[in-house]
Amino acid sequence: MASNMFMILLLILGILTSPCYSGSISIYWGQNVKEGTLADTCKTGRFEYVIISFLCVFGNNQVPQLDLDNHCDPSNKRCVGLADDIQSCQKMNVKVLLSIGGGDGSYSLVSSKEAKEFGDYLWDNYLGGNSTDRPFGDAVLDGIDFDIEGGSPDHYDELAGHLKNYPSKKKVYLTAAPQCPYPDLYVGKALSTGRFDYIWMQFYNNYCEFKGNASDLKATFDEWSNGIPATSFFMGLPAAPSGANSGFIPQNVLISKVLPLIKKANKYGGVMLWSKYYDDLTGYSKAIKSHV
Repeated sequence: MASNMFMILLLILGILTSPCYSGSISIYWGQNVKEGTLADTCKTGRFEYVIISFLCVFGNNQVPQLDLDNHCDPSNKRCVGLADDIQSCQKMNVKVLLSIGGGDGSYSLVSSKEAKEFGDYLWDNYLGGNSTDRPFGDAVLDGIDFDIEGGSPDHYDELAGHLKNYPSKKKVYLTAAPQCPYPDLYVGKALSTGRFDYIWMQFYNNYCEFKGNASDLKATFDEWSNGIPATSFFMGLPAAPSGANSGFIPQNVLISKVLPLIKKANKYGGVMLWSKYYDDLTGYSKAIKSHV
């Protein structure tokens, strides 16, 4: 009986002292060399998902190109050193994904054939396939993020289907970062397939961003989570005022006004931040971690 009471006391203490967050934080990394290394990003312990950005040129008969600012030069195979960082992150249970697209890229898929060819390229060079030119060496990423902000919306549904159908030894995650207006112009069709695991909607640079009324933001969040068959949904935010033209929410406002309501949403998953560089400027993720 005494031992049972001791166990109950431990459980109570665990509940009282455990963090109050139920969601996760995902963050984009790769567009500013001042943000530090990928391995150091994961070592903070604040992020469950780190998204390498961007593979910003593909499709329309173009050779796929990776742009990681000055972190490394893929054209000279100097990104192979990231393999150790990626594998270090994965050992810490951080999922590492590659984002395709971005705001400044040149990309589109012009045919079903090209969607299949690009899927093969991603599988062989970044996922579980084989290629002599893998940019990250023998590291196998956990999935692909669709940050499609231009070009044609066609054939991304087919690409998603191909990426989910390869005979992988581990789960291949598909995520997407649509703009918050629902449905998204570029990946709406792809998201409706139900192939995607996590959706981090960009609540910035748009009319549906937070303007002081958390109920309006919650309504948009609900529209997404009720309309798209995905595992969970994240509120995407800039981690600093300079990280976007508009949409920054001060940490104290997010904690006191926004998160208490958003966390009640169906399939709430957490918060996505753009980006590690901006997060370093403000300490945003550290401030909100215990509240997400």
